[in-house]
Amino acid sequence: MLRNLLWATSKHDLYLMQNYSVMHWSSLLKRGKEVINVAMPVLPTLKYPGSFSRSLSRVQVSTMAVRDDLIVAGGFHGELICKYLNKPGVSFATKIADDENAITNSVDISYSSSGSTRVMTANNDALIRVFDAKSFTCTDSFKFPWSVNDTSVSPDGKLLAVLGDSTECLLADAHSGKEIGKMKGHLDYSFASAWHPNGQIVATGNQDTTCRLWDVRNLCKSLMVFKGRMGAIRGIRFSGDGRFMAMAEPADFVHVFDTESGYGSGQEIDVFGEIGGISFSPDSEALFVGISDRTYGSVLEFNRRHGNQYLESMF
Repeated sequence: MLRNLLWATSKHDLYLMQNYSVMHWSSLLKRGKEVINVAMPVLPTLKYPGSFSRSLSRVQVSTMAVRDDLIVAGGFHGELICKYLNKPGVSFATKIADDENAITNSVDISYSSSGSTRVMTANNDALIRVFDAKSFTCTDSFKFPWSVNDTSVSPDGKLLAVLGDSTECLLADAHSGKEIGKMKGHLDYSFASAWHPNGQIVATGNQDTTCRLWDVRNLCKSLMVFKGRMGAIRGIRFSGDGRFMAMAEPADFVHVFDTESGYGSGQEIDVFGEIGGISFSPDSEALFVGISDRTYGSVLEFNRRHGNQYLESMF
């Protein structure tokens, strides 16, 4: 279940998983640098409440997120690792769940309505946990009736998309976790979500091989449905300018849609191997696709084309 293992913080700076290492790749220098080695014992350099007194080791990273100078990684056995890129060592490391099937399915870094940075984790124990990104204390937890596979916070920090082992997706208050509404239409379990920068549209990806768009002001019916070619939709991203939406299947196919054309035009990118993540550069000029195949592992870069083309812009 590889996804969200690739993040672009600029057009030339990528963070990705490579074996047991979180790596920084510079496309300008054509050089990689190890940021976190999770095969070796991971012991926080600072003592925060909740940090493991013993080290974590050989962490199989299941998901990660990077925002500003903070990188957060979740593990297949309930691990949570946080590191500030401008500080040496790992700042925080713990196990947030000890269940037999305790995979940390997703992590999300967002700003609260008060402006503070928070980390949200979604786990198979049906809990979303909220951590303060300065003290790394767990400030809250929200319980749901099924395993939570993905969660994402709206751009204004007020709304929370909650997806999991249910055909229904939920919209909740990001502060209290209280359910606001249900998004009904998918036929299977959901794995991915993303918010359009305008904060009014949220996209959900499902095992039924579709991605649905929802207007949070009216959840009665999805606005649009996009179908993948072969598999579940495991990753969704909007470009920073809102012009494009990309959705990734577990392997081989990434689909890009032009939002300004009403999602009516776009293109299909046919790659080879398992897709470990997709990410737009912050300037919306590039789309990166991580390939996690053991033999053909790589990062592919697709640049936005400008000019008098059949489509005004494409990747």
